[in-house]
Amino acid sequence: MSEKLISDDGVYKEEDSFQTGDPIEPERGKGGTISRLKWVFFFIVLVYTLLSAFRAPILMGLGAYLIVEHPPQESDLIVCLAGRNIERGLAAVDAFRRGLAPKVFMAREEPPDGYKLLRQRRVDYPQNVDLMIMLLEQHGISRSAFVTSDRPVVSTLDEAEYIRDLVTKRGYKSLILITSPMHSRRAWLTFKKVFEGTNVRILVLPSSYSEFKPEDWWTQREYLREVIIEYQKLIYYTFKYFL
Repeated sequence: MSEKLISDDGVYKEEDSFQTGDPIEPERGKGGTISRLKWVFFFIVLVYTLLSAFRAPILMGLGAYLIVEHPPQESDLIVCLAGRNIERGLAAVDAFRRGLAPKVFMAREEPPDGYKLLRQRRVDYPQNVDLMIMLLEQHGISRSAFVTSDRPVVSTLDEAEYIRDLVTKRGYKSLILITSPMHSRRAWLTFKKVFEGTNVRILVLPSSYSEFKPEDWWTQREYLREVIIEYQKLIYYTFKYFL
């Protein structure tokens, strides 16, 4: 494009309106922004559609991954891990009655706040291990079959370390871990790590008395919360202890 200019001598001449070499800046419009927003919206819809279509298989996989179960074999010790007394206690009763081991270990947990005050006031208040012993005794298991910790344990790792020391002293060579289904993988990985180099065989039998099911766990608020917490703990244990 050119335009006419008048020189000092009055002669018209043409001159380009654009300087040679100057870049031509395209006009910025809204078209590019709108196009990008369309792609973002499309991606969100696609992800939502895929999650909606495959939600059940994904959630079922997350629930099933937490469960570890081994074929039962005769062992030296049944370890009923602390927590969820009823479902784990009943599973321990079944294992003992099947003759899978002659002894049952039950850990002593940290007492709740205020427990020392009750003791000072001479108020009889049973701890979790006392309730577990009561449950097993009422199912016909003699107190002579029980093994308990002489100090409270505060975590699965602490429990595994205590049992390793116990196993070393008593010469046990095989264990059966009784725990809740959603806790079974972390328990197994923890005990495997703690017992590295000991040649002690570790089997896991998740309790069949738990209502946790991989097929529908997310429909129950209790298990929805606990699965989230269990994955948080599993990730923490993995990076802190297992790697």
